[in-house]
Amino acid sequence: MTRHRPLSAALAAAVLALSGCAADPSPTATDGVERLRVEVLRTLPHDPTAFTQGLEIAGDELLEGTGLSGRSYLSARDLDTGVERVRVPLPAPLFGEGVTVAGDTVWQLTWRDGIAVAHEKDTLAERLRVRYDGEGWGLCAQPDRLVMSDGTDTLTFRDPVSFDARGSVPVTRDGAPQSMLNELECASDGSVYANVWQTDEIVRIDPETGRVTAVIDAAGLLTEDERRSADVLNGIAQLPGTDRFLVTGKFFPHMFEVRFVP
Repeated sequence: MTRHRPLSAALAAAVLALSGCAADPSPTATDGVERLRVEVLRTLPHDPTAFTQGLEIAGDELLEGTGLSGRSYLSARDLDTGVERVRVPLPAPLFGEGVTVAGDTVWQLTWRDGIAVAHEKDTLAERLRVRYDGEGWGLCAQPDRLVMSDGTDTLTFRDPVSFDARGSVPVTRDGAPQSMLNELECASDGSVYANVWQTDEIVRIDPETGRVTAVIDAAGLLTEDERRSADVLNGIAQLPGTDRFLVTGKFFPHMFEVRFVP
């Protein structure tokens, strides 16, 4: 099954069931890993036709990158009003993935095209393209580097200007490899949050050691009826200066302002 195609109802149910089992809060299940859940503070509208791959807050705007070949785009909208200022399509056959901001550049990954697109921050116009090996899944920016996921248990560090690889770290959860790391958010405390594909889990990672320090159960955000037309959870962005995050998913009808609590 193609990684980014919407899940069938049966498969989605199975995934949720397995996710629920993995989210067992017993201390023996996740020795040394903090267990958290989402506390919803606000429910906001979200375009249910958006196959969300990347979410990023830049100043007073929310940037969103979407996927699917021929339907991928990058948009910027007012964070408070939700009014879209600009939308730029990603030319087919490119399949959009994670996005992040580094200085005056918005970087956008592609899935299997091996291309990262650099956009002008203000206009979102394409500035240049660079090549990379492997798949592109998630992307976020720390002060001096980018952090990229590719579906494996490895995070790759990249130069924020050239996109050249600067090193990597294997990600582990309770000593075992943690793969399927999807959309990323580089938080203000230095940690990296990642959606775990095909689950309702978000993991918090120490990027220096690669160790998963917390697992967040984000199940139950949508009703049973809403889940039927939605795909997986994907999209996380920290609200600057707060402990709150925006989270959403592919084809989700809502976006949620949340806190991660015990």
